[in-house]
Amino acid sequence: MADLKPSLTGLTEEEAKEFHGIFVTSTVLYLATAVIVHYLVWTARPWIAPIPKGWVNLEGVQSALSYLV
Repeated sequence: MADLKPSLTGLTEEEAKEFHGIFVTSTVLYLATAVIVHYLVWTARPWIAPIPKGWVNLEGVQSALSYLV
């Protein structure tokens, strides 16, 4: 006998659980990758100055911008 209450997505219960597992795993991997990459970029060039002269690496950018303005 057919299901009396068909799914809105057309997936069976087993297929929905499999899809959910893959979705959760890929989301966790994406977030972990983003955290690692943000940490690596932060160590290379912090975007918030931790000390008063924390923006010394941007002196070249300031001189380049002076030519544009």
